[in-house]
Amino acid sequence: MKVKIPVVGGICQSTQGRDKDRYYLIKTVYPDGAVGLVDGNFKKLAEPKRKNLKHIRLLPEKAEAIAAKLADGRQVFDSEVYSALKTYNNPPQETNKE
Repeated sequence: MKVKIPVVGGICQSTQGRDKDRYYLIKTVYPDGAVGLVDGNFKKLAEPKRKNLKHIRLLPEKAEAIAAKLADGRQVFDSEVYSALKTYNNPPQETNKE
């Protein structure tokens, strides 16, 4: 299923730029067709990365708990965002045991 409309709390992957293949959480959707992205590590909630929609790939997954907090105006911590994206940005390493 291909997602075409960005939503707050949605997860996306950068397809262009020096951050290519990095995963982000959408914090803000701007009216001009851009989004504000955070990852809890390099891009904090205080200063989201502004990126054009054509430079990201939207995933069908969504961080429901963080999206609810952002919608209610409650405080969200960078550590929560980092934990939500940990499985995407830091895939488990395979070990060869023989």
